[in-house]
Amino acid sequence: MRKFLRAFFYFSRAERRGLIVWLALILLVIGVGEYISSRNMLAPQTQEVQQEKLEEYQVFITSVRRQETEEKHRWQSQWNHSQEDISPMLAPFDPNTSDSLTFCRLGLPGWMARNILRYREKGGKFRRPEDFRKIYGLTEKQYRTLAPYIRIIQADTVRSRSSLFLVDVQADSLSRPIIEKYAPGTKVDLNRADTTELKKIPGIGSGIARLIVGYRQRLGGFYHIGQLREINLDDSKLTDWFVVDTSALVRIPVNRVGVTRLSRHPYINFYQAKAFVEYRKKQGPLKNLKPFRLYEEFAPTDLERIARYLSFE
Repeated sequence: MRKFLRAFFYFSRAERRGLIVWLALILLVIGVGEYISSRNMLAPQTQEVQQEKLEEYQVFITSVRRQETEEKHRWQSQWNHSQEDISPMLAPFDPNTSDSLTFCRLGLPGWMARNILRYREKGGKFRRPEDFRKIYGLTEKQYRTLAPYIRIIQADTVRSRSSLFLVDVQADSLSRPIIEKYAPGTKVDLNRADTTELKKIPGIGSGIARLIVGYRQRLGGFYHIGQLREINLDDSKLTDWFVVDTSALVRIPVNRVGVTRLSRHPYINFYQAKAFVEYRKKQGPLKNLKPFRLYEEFAPTDLERIARYLSFE
């Protein structure tokens, strides 16, 4: 029996090698099968997780867009409501020199006022009242309403304004005693001089002195002599007489005042003032004007000059 078993289970060397190879192949096939089976079981779970994450992301994006749309509509309705509450203040104006506040007070929306300022910054000029009709977005009804108040100052009129100093002095000398004028080289602080001191500058009489002081009070002080052009004065004739001490500027505490106080400033219109107050209510006290760079109510030049007159304490 023992010899029979030896003869039955006896393998040559070649047969043993073949058997080992076959066993290895069998184990490899079994292992590959198990691996594929486990992958097929995990794949649906992974796809489900990815699908859930994709759905969550889509829900998040949808909610963000919905909030942005609601916020935009809310602001638009607020501006429209505010615009309805403000009745236009019709008065003569020159579209070549008026600022954004003047255009808004005439009943034009803020975006249209900015378009007019950008047109002028690029070299555009209104030569006739009819040219104002070409403003993008201006309706025929708005133009007919404003047309009687448009005053285009022609070149000869501008040159005649340069002689305003001489006329003012002559008229003043006829009605009042002659005022001793400053000698050439004298410097006067534009932010501290009263009307009496201003009248001692050659070319400045009572009318111009009052005009300068009145506009200085509205601004809170001058930061540059060129601001005199905003009241139609030729600053080139006054540069040699004035110095500007900006430490005398009166700043508005933007975090403590309301829309009415802010909109009184010549550089801030109603819509800009309301933007400051609304932002303050939502985000807290203002620290600077950087958040308003993307607001359509503000042009870059607006923020630059407004910042000089605001205090963020």
